[in-house]
Amino acid sequence: MNALPLWNRAWNRESMGMAQSEPLNPTLFPPILALPQALRERTMHLLINGEPKLFAEPMTIAAVLSSLKLDSAKVAVERNLEIVPRSTYAEAVLADGDRLEIVHFIGGGAPEEAETEDDDVLEVAGRRFRSRLLVGTGKYRDFTETARAIAAAGAEIVTVAVRRVNLSDPSQPMLADYLDPRRYTYLPNTAGCYTAEDAVRTLRLAREAGGWDLVKLEVLGDQKTLYPDMVETLRAAERLIVDGFKVMVYCTDDVIMARRLEDMGCVAIMPLAAPIGSGLGIRNPMTIRLIVEQARVPVLVDAGVGTASDAAVAMELGCDGVLMNTAIAEARDPVRMARAMKLAVEAGRLAYRSGRMARKLYADPSSPVGGLI
Repeated sequence: MNALPLWNRAWNRESMGMAQSEPLNPTLFPPILALPQALRERTMHLLINGEPKLFAEPMTIAAVLSSLKLDSAKVAVERNLEIVPRSTYAEAVLADGDRLEIVHFIGGGAPEEAETEDDDVLEVAGRRFRSRLLVGTGKYRDFTETARAIAAAGAEIVTVAVRRVNLSDPSQPMLADYLDPRRYTYLPNTAGCYTAEDAVRTLRLAREAGGWDLVKLEVLGDQKTLYPDMVETLRAAERLIVDGFKVMVYCTDDVIMARRLEDMGCVAIMPLAAPIGSGLGIRNPMTIRLIVEQARVPVLVDAGVGTASDAAVAMELGCDGVLMNTAIAEARDPVRMARAMKLAVEAGRLAYRSGRMARKLYADPSSPVGGLI
């Protein structure tokens, strides 16, 4: 059941505009035609993660995973755009021409019930967290730095992207090897998706891989600004909610759009402070504040934070939390910056709950004026 040599050109007849009965072009498919006729008749051609592969005989999904040295418990499989339940891998016989997507198993788990002195916790979709700082797992030098920074941030929720398994080296380390899914809640996101269809497909694969229903939705509009495409975001959110997902949604800082997302059933609203990765800080504090005032679900600033003061401002505006990645990962010392962000979020939250003094037009001396010499 070993895979035979690969060829470099796409083999699928349909994608090449060929009829199923049409003979293979020797210019496009020389490795196949070099095989003996008897062997060619027994072979099965699959497209796995975009790579054409040739197998010596029809196989089940379980057998294909085994031949690729992949642990079936750590991946999710999509066959011809349909997710395959893990329980059926051993019975699911593949057909010639099938297209498979195999993505990383990204772990899962919920933290213990949060307990603080005054029970000031972040509650999202009925789940309680001590930390109000959510951290992304991309852009770090390596997984070791990722783990150290997230530990320093005190984060309990980490966002993770669903990506194809590296077929050329399936033994490469996975994020779950460094961030224990029993300690952290993994929040699958749709980073890099530009359509509702791609976002829904990605999160369905994530659910098959890790079993979660709490997810972060982002559907981008273009590669230059990475602003959310709100039309596609609304479409995706509606489909995911019907499908049983609890959706935390990345959106513009539009008060009306935020209300609409909440009304349709999103469990958290996540307006951007500034473009993703820009580090510009909160560009429109007034609109963030208006979203906070009207919301009945948590509001978390997502994207644009550059330094600790930005995180503190977001919390002082009344946000329930902050999600960041680049501000920590691209700092000169990511671990130290992660610690700074933790303290900033805590300080901003305390300041908001304490209630700031009123702004005044004129001075008001802090020392008593009575009894002056």
